Amino acid sequence: MSIGTPTGAFPATRMRRNRRDAWTRRLNAENTLTVDDLIWPIFIREGSGQTTDVASMPGVVRVTLDRLAGHVEQAASLGIPAVALFPMTPPELKDAEGTEALNPENLMCRAARLLKREFPELGLVGDVALDPYTDHGHDGVIRETPTGEYVHNDESVAVLVTQAVNQAEAGIDVIAPSDMMDGRIGTIRAALDKAGLIDTRIMSYAAKYASAFYGPFRDAVGSGKALRGDKKTYQMDPANTDEALREVALDLAEGADMVMVKPGMPYLDIVRRVKDRFGVPTFAYQVSGEYAMIMAAVRNGWLEHERAMMESLLGFKRAGANGVLTYFAVEAARLLRSR
Repeated sequence: MSIGTPTGAFPATRMRRNRRDAWTRRLNAENTLTVDDLIWPIFIREGSGQTTDVASMPGVVRVTLDRLAGHVEQAASLGIPAVALFPMTPPELKDAEGTEALNPENLMCRAARLLKREFPELGLVGDVALDPYTDHGHDGVIRETPTGEYVHNDESVAVLVTQAVNQAEAGIDVIAPSDMMDGRIGTIRAALDKAGLIDTRIMSYAAKYASAFYGPFRDAVGSGKALRGDKKTYQMDPANTDEALREVALDLAEGADMVMVKPGMPYLDIVRRVKDRFGVPTFAYQVSGEYAMIMAAVRNGWLEHERAMMESLLGFKRAGANGVLTYFAVEAARLLRSR
């Protein structure tokens, strides 16, 4: 049977032609992953002379400030644009109100000042939420209601605003509120502007889901065992997608410069919908549980490390992400630089 050509050749269209050689695959690639797409999350801790492993995240460590510059040097030398800082606050500094977040000499602020001195061209992303600082593990403050304990939105925002200004004054370039309180983006933006910090950017965790994939992260910052209950009253229901678009629209209207979807791989549909609808800088967080799953499979010999890592990261780009927060950042950057 003749299909598509005068000579009757079969088939007329051969999709495999453009897959035949490496050079033509490169020419026809619709998406590419580069070092410029990576943000490296880093865990910091008090003390000195220590680098401790995060047991549930093979290859990931917590570093003390005296070792932080050496740790970050590998990212800076590879050209990774930014790092994101997450503190492990000592238990004795935690309380119900998360007051250590407001201390201008807290771990985050000291780390920011150190890194800005050592690497002035490196972007610093600062997590704004209270879970590393509260003894109950929630992202805001808890108040009693007639139906029981509840994370109070407006009182939490008041604390988060001060935390954000505190970090920005210490040198954080991008404030990244991960708390999911209503109205916090507009309030933080107004406070930053009032403080003269008009160039400090806001990367909103606009669509952050109440996910099972955060467990290893909570171990890394020491909030997992402290957490009372769950975060379903303020983080999003994994069943919802339209709600994510409403969240993003609100945060953009309040002054967010960039938005984030978290977790990443289970929510690539959200990344695509956000990018298609708004066309703004959109980021995804390949969270601790995603990293841990890949590494567990690699260590069991079930996946090839480099291929699985790079394929997972390219998936974010294909979905429309401008960049990815990933614990693979340094390893992926080395591989990209070697090609």
